[in-house]
Amino acid sequence: MHSVVPLAWALQNAGHEVRVALHQDALSLATDAGLTAVAVGAREHLSEIVAANPDPARLPRLTGAMVLDPTAGPSRWQAQWLHYTAMLARYRPVVDDLVALARGWRPDLVLWDPLCVPAAVAAEVTGAAHARFLWAQDNIAWLRGKQLEQAAAAPDGRTRRDPVAALMRPMLEAYGLPYTEELLLGQWTVDPVPEAMRLPADLHYEPMRWVPYNGGAPAPRWLDEPPRRPRVALTLGVGGRGRQLYEESGVSFSEVVSAVTALGAEVVATGRPGLPEAADGPPDGVRLVDYLPLNQLLPTCSAVIHHGGAGSFAAAVAHRVPQLVTPVPFWSENETARHVEERGAGLSLSVAEFTAEALSERLGRVLGDPSFRDGARLLANEAAKAPGPAELVPVLEELTVRNRR
Repeated sequence: MHSVVPLAWALQNAGHEVRVALHQDALSLATDAGLTAVAVGAREHLSEIVAANPDPARLPRLTGAMVLDPTAGPSRWQAQWLHYTAMLARYRPVVDDLVALARGWRPDLVLWDPLCVPAAVAAEVTGAAHARFLWAQDNIAWLRGKQLEQAAAAPDGRTRRDPVAALMRPMLEAYGLPYTEELLLGQWTVDPVPEAMRLPADLHYEPMRWVPYNGGAPAPRWLDEPPRRPRVALTLGVGGRGRQLYEESGVSFSEVVSAVTALGAEVVATGRPGLPEAADGPPDGVRLVDYLPLNQLLPTCSAVIHHGGAGSFAAAVAHRVPQLVTPVPFWSENETARHVEERGAGLSLSVAEFTAEALSERLGRVLGDPSFRDGARLLANEAAKAPGPAELVPVLEELTVRNRR
C-alpha cells in the first residue's frame, strides 16, 4: 500500500478521483494517507496474509520459494511458477466484489497489484484500461516468459498443463470472458524499480521514480538536534524479517547494537516486533522506537542497516544514505543487495555470514570510506532520471484513453 500512495496523491492533485480497494482490516492504510478506501472481500478472505503482517508471531518462518534466481535451471523455475500461480489463486475470492465496485463506480483506469489478477477481470468486464503497479522486481512476468518459451519449444505440441488456465477459468467463465495475457500481465506495467534491476520481459513498462512513503507520525524533538556521532538506522522490517535474521544467524539484537556502538556510532532501531528489551532500558548510544517513518529518520543518518526490502532501499536511495543490506530472502532482497554493492552505495551481509564481527567490519567500512557516500549519490542521481508520480499522470491519461473501451 505504501508504494501506491504518492501516485494516488499525484492523480488526485491532477483532479482525478481515486479509490483504493483493499482488505477491510487494512482500510486505515489508505484513509490515514488521505485516500478514499473501499473494502473488498469477506473478513476471512486473505485473513492469513493480513494477520501475519502486524503480528510476526503468526508467521513461523519465511519461505524462499518466491526468491527468483535467473541462473537456476528449469526444474527450479517450473516449481516456482506453480508456487506463484497457487499464490495468485488466493486472491480469487475478491473477484465478485471488485466487479461490483467497477460496475457501480465505472473507473476509467484500474491500477492493480501484480498478485491481484481479479482486478484485471473487473477492468475487462467494465471496459476500463488497466495496468499492474509493481512494488518489486517483476518475478511473475519473467517466470511466465520462461514458461511460454518452454511451451513453444516443446516437440509435437506436447506441453505441461498451463496452471494459469486453471487459475483464471472460474473467474472468466462467470463473466463470459476469454483468457488473454493482459489478464495476467496488464495492458502495461508501472514499474518503480530502477531500470538496472529490471528483469528481461517483452512487456510495456512505464518507469516511475519511487517516492518513498512510510506512513505518518509526529516528528520527535530529538530529530531536530544534530547527532553528536554518526547515526545508524537499524530497520529490519515487519512480518518476521528481523526475527528470522536473528534466529537463523544465532546473533542477538543486543549483539548487533553493541557492534554498532563499538564503532563510535549511535543506533536508532525501528520496528522491534518480538525483540528482547532490557528492563533497565537501552544501553548508551541506542535509541529504540516502535515506529518512525524512514523519511524522518534517514536524513539524519550516516548509514542504514536493512533487510533488502524495496521500501527501505528506495528510502535510502532518495536520502542518499549508504546501505548495509542483510538480505532476508523473500522476493528480490538478494538482487537489491547485489545492486547496492555494484553501484558502490554500500555492502551486503548474508544470513549465512552474519556475525557481530562481520557486521562491525562491514559497517565500519561503510561509515569510514567516503566512496560509499559517492555511490549513494550515484544511486540517487540514477533514480532522479525516472519520471516522478506527477510527471507520470499525463502518461497514464494518454494510455487510459488509448486502452479503455
